[in-house]
Amino acid sequence: MNKKQLIADGKAVIGIEFGSTRIKAVLVGENAQVLATGAHDWENQLVNGIWTYSLDQIWKGLQDCYADLAQQVRQQYDITLTRVAAIGISGMMHGYLPFDKDGELLTPFRTWRNTITQEAAEKLTREFDFNIPQRWSIAHLYQAILNKEEHVSKIDYITTLAGYIHWKLTGKKVLGIGEASGMFPIDSKTKDYNARMLEQFNSLDEVAACPWKLQQILPQVLLAGDEAGTLTEEGAGLLDVSGNLQAQIPFCPPEGDAGTGMTATNSVAVRTGNVSAGTSVFAMVVLEKELQKVHEELDLVTTPSGDTVAMVHCNNCTSDLNKWIGLFKEFSDLFGMQIPINDIYEKLYTNAMTGAKDCDGIIAFNTLSGEPVIGTNEGRPMVFHKPDAKVNLANFMRAHLYASLATLKVGCDILFKEEQVAVDRIYGHGGLFKTKGVGQNILAAAMNAPVALMSTAGEGGPWGMAILASYMLCRDTYPTLQQYLNQCIFANETATTVDPDPDDVRGFDAYIANYRRAVSVQQAAIEALSLS
Repeated sequence: MNKKQLIADGKAVIGIEFGSTRIKAVLVGENAQVLATGAHDWENQLVNGIWTYSLDQIWKGLQDCYADLAQQVRQQYDITLTRVAAIGISGMMHGYLPFDKDGELLTPFRTWRNTITQEAAEKLTREFDFNIPQRWSIAHLYQAILNKEEHVSKIDYITTLAGYIHWKLTGKKVLGIGEASGMFPIDSKTKDYNARMLEQFNSLDEVAACPWKLQQILPQVLLAGDEAGTLTEEGAGLLDVSGNLQAQIPFCPPEGDAGTGMTATNSVAVRTGNVSAGTSVFAMVVLEKELQKVHEELDLVTTPSGDTVAMVHCNNCTSDLNKWIGLFKEFSDLFGMQIPINDIYEKLYTNAMTGAKDCDGIIAFNTLSGEPVIGTNEGRPMVFHKPDAKVNLANFMRAHLYASLATLKVGCDILFKEEQVAVDRIYGHGGLFKTKGVGQNILAAAMNAPVALMSTAGEGGPWGMAILASYMLCRDTYPTLQQYLNQCIFANETATTVDPDPDDVRGFDAYIANYRRAVSVQQAAIEALSLS
């Protein structure tokens, strides 16, 4: 079937993902071939010390993104988009969105980027003997309880960004298991919230006084391939303000950006892994056995099918690096050169690879926000060097590229060196890998493992979400997500693989040794330079 006919017949599928800086929609056809895309740029705000997005931002962004997609369909195929076969919603994982019984948001959205739940995270980690990171929804909820916040007694439902959008579009209070695993720990056997830990939480003195039990206010957990409701009339109006989109379109379970990243890189099988490097950076490795001990640097989440995944999540990746690129763009504009920003990225990134393997004593911290992996609750971007360092452009940029993956390496060293976790190949995706021979090589050095880039990796999370929505439609034919990915999506996929260069590995190790010693300088800067 040709593309135009497929769209006209309502057989295409939409995946929409709320990223940190962009909301993107992808329309796909057979075998997840991309037919059209739409996007809306947005940015979080620091309001009263809380990283947040307003509800107006969320809905305006979704509507603009969908309108852009619909416009692209009209321009490319001369078709008005009225119906599709399925839709899936994904977004930034974790965070805190509590609602009362009337569906009113009780506090501004607290995103994953906030590092304001240290007390709660530490107490729950000890109580559960299971690492609870600060960004997890349960840490936000417990911290609100410990803070005696007035809204807690009014909570009727808590969810994530993807869960909230899905709820308003379908009326269903559900989450895909991968997204749910970033709210509360999952039992790998039951594929549901861990019953022991639910009881432990409910039994805590501060929680016992609440007028609800935790299981009453959490979303229902669903697996990849499950049906998760249909688009309501009200939801259709929210999504498409033009009124062209029809209701009753099936939705798959809403997932997190970690799950869509695993799907988009065919990394849902044991001993596979992927690294997503954009505003934040995280590594996911599907485990073949349990970890030997609890590590605060390692989260345990799941694939969209419920298999256990070790996750190293870092709040900061390319945001500060982008600011430096912007500075060089401003410099070039000042001299009337008007160099395209993409050319500046490519030239500076490529030149960085000619620098010293250890950056010759230049150290950079890219921390716009706190970074729990190194124990900081606030961020202070900084760059400094030893007096005898060779401060040239290549070393300077290489140090900032290393900084974008430095905290990831700290966590992955625990995973690979201490826990001896085996991984056959790491798949990279995200903005850091756009310049050939740079991000991929640096990641290979950081992980000391082969790193592969797929030709489809640039499609990213919304494409992965569209794949999950497509899988729901043919689950009877393909009993497992892995079978579907291998046979329908990636059967003819080719990947470009880079093995770690031993000199690069030694250079990054030397840089990280200096970086670790300099964490105390970062902490001192936090204490000395107040944000107020």
